[in-house]
Amino acid sequence: MSEYHIPVLLHESVDALVTDPAGLYADATFGGGSHSREILSRLGPEGRLFAFDRDADALANAPEDTRLTLIHNNFRFIHNYMLLECRSTGSTLHRDTGSTGYPETGEVLDGVLADLGVSSHQFDTAGRGFSFRYSAALDMRMNAQGGKTAADIVNSYTQEELERILRLFGEVDNARRLAQLIVAARTKAPVLTTDDLYGAIRPALPSFAEHKYLAKVYQAFRIEVNDEMRSLEKFLYGAAASLKKGGRLVVITYHSLEDRMVKNFIRSGNVDGIIEKDTFGVARTPLRAVNRKPVLPSEEEIASNTRARSAKLRIAEKI
Repeated sequence: MSEYHIPVLLHESVDALVTDPAGLYADATFGGGSHSREILSRLGPEGRLFAFDRDADALANAPEDTRLTLIHNNFRFIHNYMLLECRSTGSTLHRDTGSTGYPETGEVLDGVLADLGVSSHQFDTAGRGFSFRYSAALDMRMNAQGGKTAADIVNSYTQEELERILRLFGEVDNARRLAQLIVAARTKAPVLTTDDLYGAIRPALPSFAEHKYLAKVYQAFRIEVNDEMRSLEKFLYGAAASLKKGGRLVVITYHSLEDRMVKNFIRSGNVDGIIEKDTFGVARTPLRAVNRKPVLPSEEEIASNTRARSAKLRIAEKI
């Protein structure tokens, strides 16, 4: 379903990912399925693909392909699923398994791809509350079947907690002022819609680049609602643990917070970027960077899809 989501860096990411047509791969962010379809087009009959997505809307995009296993869950659990698959199928999971090592470690994947951020469908569906362009309930849940909404956060967090997430996840300069305005507004009436939130923080919005500023505010609440940074952290550790030697980790990021975390993990094996060494002075990192600098979208791609303008593609290989 191309209208569900316009893929970014599609061919660049899949070119880097698929090194063996008979391999086992994971698309950690299925969405509209564009990356999965491209991966499947590169695989032979022995290849297999696991695809993850916590948004139920994405499940309708699954192609009919026996090589595809679609998993309705958060990509943070990728290693759990690889372990379960190993233990349930044993040495038949991968053509190169041979011994009983894989069922214990879950190191079976030839490549993992993650296209982070929000899909075009989620942004463009007014009722999901992801965009300030529409008048809608403050929801922002990627999995709309449960969990707290943005309205829950806006109306229940303390002023200090609101300030923290706006500064940390939105990287806005006047986070304290925004938090004060939200708390003041909700004492009069609950802040339940995108219009309510806009009305509450409007006095603090800059006279220029208002939309860019609002995007940062919405990003902050969306990240908090979906626990995105913690999920990304768990995913990175799980993906590295699920890759076999020589397997590829391919990640597309869209803002500095997630890109910094991915860059740190590839460099050091942890999200803090601290390189640990063994007694021989050898760095303890499971990955090596394939590209020193991130791959960026072409000017032509940005012109046809403005949401690609902030994308960065990083590629790593399991040591």
